[in-house]
Amino acid sequence: MNNVTANMSSDEAVVGNFVSRRLFFLQYLHVLEFVVAALVFVVINSLRQRRRYGLPVWPFLGMLPSLVSGLRSDLYEWISDILCEQNGTFRFKGPWFSSLNCVVTADPRNLEHLLKSKFSVFPKGPYFRDTARDLLGDGIFNADDETWQRQRKTASIEFHSAKFRQLTTESVLELVHARLLPVLENAVNQSISIDLQDVLLRLTFDNVCMTAFGVDPGCLRLGLPEIPFAKAFEDATEATLLRFVTPTCVWKTMRCLDLGTEKKLKKSIKGVDEFAEEVIRTRKKELSLQTEDKKQRSDLLTVFMRLKDEQGKPFSDKFLRDICLNFILAGRDTSSVALSWFFWLLEKNPVVEQKILAEICKIINERDDTKNGADLKSPLIFRPEEIKKMDYLQASLSEALRLYPSVPVDHKEVVEDDTFPDGTLLKKGTKVIYAIYAMGRMEAIWGKDCREYKPERWLRDGRYMSESAYKFTAFNGGPRLCLGRDFAYYQMKFVAASILYRYRVEVVKGHVVVPKLALTMYMKHGLKVNLIKRHESELQVYLKNNV
Repeated sequence: MNNVTANMSSDEAVVGNFVSRRLFFLQYLHVLEFVVAALVFVVINSLRQRRRYGLPVWPFLGMLPSLVSGLRSDLYEWISDILCEQNGTFRFKGPWFSSLNCVVTADPRNLEHLLKSKFSVFPKGPYFRDTARDLLGDGIFNADDETWQRQRKTASIEFHSAKFRQLTTESVLELVHARLLPVLENAVNQSISIDLQDVLLRLTFDNVCMTAFGVDPGCLRLGLPEIPFAKAFEDATEATLLRFVTPTCVWKTMRCLDLGTEKKLKKSIKGVDEFAEEVIRTRKKELSLQTEDKKQRSDLLTVFMRLKDEQGKPFSDKFLRDICLNFILAGRDTSSVALSWFFWLLEKNPVVEQKILAEICKIINERDDTKNGADLKSPLIFRPEEIKKMDYLQASLSEALRLYPSVPVDHKEVVEDDTFPDGTLLKKGTKVIYAIYAMGRMEAIWGKDCREYKPERWLRDGRYMSESAYKFTAFNGGPRLCLGRDFAYYQMKFVAASILYRYRVEVVKGHVVVPKLALTMYMKHGLKVNLIKRHESELQVYLKNNV
């Protein structure tokens, strides 16, 4: 009897366990079904919002997953595609814990609104200043209000002075003929490839340091040595850019703990500061010993050293450092990066190269010494008035800047509630990104052939005609229009003409050319090229055709 009872109890226990397990499984299944249903709902709802916002909006994460995907590919093309789909403007929603929320636009009406019509409502703003302050300090590109106005006014007077214009044109001529051409000729003689982007960056870096600091760092010379200041400056700009795609709380924590890119930024800025401090200290000593009859320097550092602040006191060393570094950032990268993309585009469009060479030879043919049969083998130096006549070359450079602007995106912040002309509502504190790269790829702005390289779109009856600064924003617009635009064109035209007249530039077969994520549109892997010297017979063909 006891055995029967025990067996019955055992069977009941087994059945009970089975039932309880089944009930638990059913409960678990219900929970699982609920979780799956919730996930499906979230996914469908997020994907549906893509139609409205241009990208899926995920709970807590916002559009961050899409941004990460864009960073892994080509961020600028990714932004362009979204803007084309969204008629020129979209609102990016970052994670709830981040500072990545912003409005992105490529609509010329909006650009004119923020760069000109409502300029005072769209300063750089505290977010940009805080993010870039370690590198740019209170320099012109990071400043607003009175600080910006004072620097802008002083720099504008200097940029338009005859002495400064003479300094810049003479320095370009010297650097091209004493440094650039010997480096290129050495590469030809040794039959080696060179990174043309690196060579051009060295050229413009030496040039802008001469005009901003009044010193020649000597980056461009045979052997292409590494210059500590140049390396530190480049590392600092790269690390600063990464802050703009990193949540503020993250990079500030990294800065406090001295980790990763923030550790690199700190080290590189130290190198930049040491160079600037030494130059400023040396210049002060030099000026204190300078007599009235001695020829005065006309570089920006010296000009600002002679001025006083609003209290009538000399500007601080920190302020002088910030001014010069800001102008170096602008002058170094814009021209060299634009020229790199220009030469890359030329190889893909040989007809354009032929037209440029024909224009150059036509202008040379107008010289009296050429008409009298001067020897082409003698070193040819272009004159300022000849550079000015090169309309097709300027159109070709502008077209390269349209497709590959040196500054692909820029930033503003709204200081009071406003509305864009396209109807986009902007609350106080909203960050606005204007995508200059994307503008060059929008059919609504440039037509069906917007992705084609066509210098002719800049010509009217054979003469170069500029476009609205709010359609072609490579040099910014409104009160912040680039002060060095005319000099940048002169520099690019002089360098391009000097190279093209002497060499054919061929990109090394298999070399990958893609943009690098940086404050300026560097080529990620540089521009590896082979130079082929032009024969006199080739030039004679163009010269005879223009007689």
